[in-house]
Amino acid sequence: MALTCPDCGNEKSFQAKTLQMHVVQAGGAELELSDQSTPAIFELLCDECETEVDFASLDAEERRELMLLLGAG
Repeated sequence: MALTCPDCGNEKSFQAKTLQMHVVQAGGAELELSDQSTPAIFELLCDECETEVDFASLDAEERRELMLLLGAG
């Protein structure tokens, strides 16, 4: 995968911030997880300088690979 930070040139370490929804049912003495969504990529940042990397600029195969790695695909 060819991720590159547009500011510092980092090609090794990135932060992928995801968003995932969980539905919790409260009934009686226990909590129960009744539903959860797959994670969606919220933000992709360079781990060195925290510059945002444009996820949409990746080609379709790179986006798919990253989403599968994060369990979002």
